[in-house]
Amino acid sequence: MKKLTLTVFIAILALTFVGCGQNESDDNVIRIGVSPEPHGRIVELIKDDLEKERITLEIQEFTDYVTPNLALNDGELDANFFQHEPYLNNFNEERGTNLVSIGGVHIEPMGLYSSKYKSIDELEDGAEIAIPNDGTNGGRALLLLAEAGLITLDEDAGILATENDIVDNPKNLKIKPLEAAQLPRVLNDVEGAIINGNYALEAGLVPTKDAILLEGKESPYANIVAVRAGEENEEKFKKLMEALHSDEVREFIEETYEGGVVPAF
Repeated sequence: MKKLTLTVFIAILALTFVGCGQNESDDNVIRIGVSPEPHGRIVELIKDDLEKERITLEIQEFTDYVTPNLALNDGELDANFFQHEPYLNNFNEERGTNLVSIGGVHIEPMGLYSSKYKSIDELEDGAEIAIPNDGTNGGRALLLLAEAGLITLDEDAGILATENDIVDNPKNLKIKPLEAAQLPRVLNDVEGAIINGNYALEAGLVPTKDAILLEGKESPYANIVAVRAGEENEEKFKKLMEALHSDEVREFIEETYEGGVVPAF
């Protein structure tokens, strides 16, 4: 009986230590979902810095704007870094998720690109312009056209403006919503496409050189790191943001992207 009791005690003790080890491991690992460009390159840059803080970054790349939020909400990721806060807020509302921002890192100016024209002044009557088909980025694209005087939006439209909010369209532009990742691929099929910065960079476009219309540095659409609500004050996330807000990251962004990506800290 004593032998059996001792064996059970040792087994319980072993399981206790294993459980503690797992908790410590979870506390020191951040599984982060990113868009490949520029987010993936930026987090790769800080990987060694976080290792010195005994935090391991496990980086997973995504090529769309939906899966990384669902994966985070479902616990498959600990954080993600690919979106701006208006998109996150709209996603939470539409999908019933509960994700929050823990800080902005950079701005990727959205731009209008064309393989046919070198200036917005050359846009012809009836030109077809492709824009992202999600609510926030579609509205952002329309606001860019409105700021350039190409269209006029209803004053109550806000950041979720749609084609139905266009009240004046002197060039009779035809707006064609498409999935954001597809926009670089249709440049030869339309007169212009308004492309998110990360997809423009992935396609080899240089926003400050190739865009015929580009958002300014004052854009409110800073790309953020998101986590599940209630976990935003965890120590590992504080260290993640400290690393992302370092001088090293600032210099990398400024030197690598030449205005196509702008630090937001």
